[in-house]
Amino acid sequence: MSSHPPQAAPASHPHAHYAQPQSLLPNFVSGNADRMLHAQLGKLTGGLSPASLAAAWSDWALHLALSPSKQAELVEMSVRQWERFGHFLTHAQDEKCERCIEPLPQDPRFRDPAWQQWPFNVMSQSFLLGQQWMSIASRGVRGVTKHHEKVLDYTTRQCMDLFAPSNFIPTNPEVLRTIRETGGMNLLAGAAALREDMERTLSGAPPAGSEDFEVGRNLALTPGKVVLRNDLIELIQYTPTTARVHAEPILMVPAWIMKYYILDLTPQKSLIKYLVDQGHTVFTISWKNPGPADRDLSMDDYLRQGVMAAMDAVSAIVPKRRIHAMGYCLGGTLLAIAAALMAREGDRRLATMTLLAAQTDFSEPGELALYIDDSQLTFLEDQMWEKGYLDSAQMSGAFQLLRSVDLVWSRMVQHYLKGEPSQLNDLMAWNADGTRMPYRMHTDYLHSLFLNNELATGRFNVWGRPIAIQDIDIPIFCVGTVTDHVAPWRSVYKINLLTHAEITFALTTGGHNVGVVNPPSPESKRRYKLATRAKGGDYVDPDAFEKQAKEHPGSWWTAWEKWVADHSTRKVAPPKTGAPGYGILGDAPGDYVRQR
Repeated sequence: MSSHPPQAAPASHPHAHYAQPQSLLPNFVSGNADRMLHAQLGKLTGGLSPASLAAAWSDWALHLALSPSKQAELVEMSVRQWERFGHFLTHAQDEKCERCIEPLPQDPRFRDPAWQQWPFNVMSQSFLLGQQWMSIASRGVRGVTKHHEKVLDYTTRQCMDLFAPSNFIPTNPEVLRTIRETGGMNLLAGAAALREDMERTLSGAPPAGSEDFEVGRNLALTPGKVVLRNDLIELIQYTPTTARVHAEPILMVPAWIMKYYILDLTPQKSLIKYLVDQGHTVFTISWKNPGPADRDLSMDDYLRQGVMAAMDAVSAIVPKRRIHAMGYCLGGTLLAIAAALMAREGDRRLATMTLLAAQTDFSEPGELALYIDDSQLTFLEDQMWEKGYLDSAQMSGAFQLLRSVDLVWSRMVQHYLKGEPSQLNDLMAWNADGTRMPYRMHTDYLHSLFLNNELATGRFNVWGRPIAIQDIDIPIFCVGTVTDHVAPWRSVYKINLLTHAEITFALTTGGHNVGVVNPPSPESKRRYKLATRAKGGDYVDPDAFEKQAKEHPGSWWTAWEKWVADHSTRKVAPPKTGAPGYGILGDAPGDYVRQR
């Protein structure tokens, strides 16, 4: 199958406006003024749409005003809280005094025993009671849309966390203790760290410690050659380390919002090296880091010049062999689109498909849904329109706010108030090495997938015609991670509803990145659950899967490698590197991965 679409009249852009009469006003007034205003306003709001926030607040406030039962519930709760807090105050100076409220299990801010001593116990308890009341007040108001409820709960939580007593020197006993122990040197160290971080942010430099990690020096070291380079990707073919290899090669499709080397960190944490050492021929896509000139790259370009171009190259280098394709995060979503397209066109080159923390149904996308509505997407589009891309720093900031207690406030306390140096590891250095996303592609992606869920409902068009996930009938291996905030495992699990193919699902401990970077190790405390639904088998809901699936100690890597080997045919001599039309263009990790 050719990786190029059939020649046909190009479809109009899905978000193009209907034809309008020629405006008598200058272009600035008739259209671009809105975009320019939104782009500048977004710099002040952190990319959040004021209209979206106002709509959520108004929805909640009006329904609360018309809900006397909810008002009565909040009044009753206030009375109970004051009774508990009043009793607590009378015994607050007793070190054995029991707290009237416990922090949430995932909240680490008040675990230090110093928070049990007066007056800090009073401060923390009053804050936690207020946080609890605000959380109850923002949820459960009849008539409020679920999306608005989540937005309000999220923004309320952000505001509360801003004023937590742990964030300020006079009200944080841990910081005061550190000041006494260091004679205040922690504040000097924190001030120096704050200055350095601000200078790095303003200059666009990576965070402190990133210089200790460099691709080609101590990251992305698995030997290989670049055998394809186009305007969007480099394709790397890795050098075999075994005398015989499985006949079917593996093609990896990482997300374009990240550099591929999360799959090839240090040699001890490299999934690519692990697979090569197990006797697999491995190829991976390395995405270009787009700039302003790439603003019009579309989802079609990412499919055609990305996955399908890589598929053509692998088929040329390892001819007459089917391919094990693996996609991570958005790369998995794109791979699923490609697999559905290939099924529609009768292309049988895929042997299996593996999806790592990748969604195909976006009806419940998790906390990212907070940023997804028409108002928010319009606001985001206009910010991208100004630059031609979505900046990696903005995207990273959005992800950090989803876990602000851990990734923002606790880090600030440790780094700036306690003066403890920030120690970057290889995964953190990779996470700071972000990529941009082109204006058109990201707009298409957010509207078609996140907002309208077209892929799961058979309305996503590829080359002029819809594709359907249910057409995919090859064996599928899916990995979900327990604490994933980006692609919640229950959302990833929804592929069981979209196809009757054989599906093996692994649920592993960890989050979106740590759960995937999970090398086998005798010291590992990781676990995973694994179960297979036979082709055409009955649906098992996620709760039942979680209860019934067998739990295994260690890394899911070993189970997946065995699954790929079991779905391969035989062992053969390793293929040559490159092929006619796919000559060696340089050594791994290539050039695109080094782009800033």
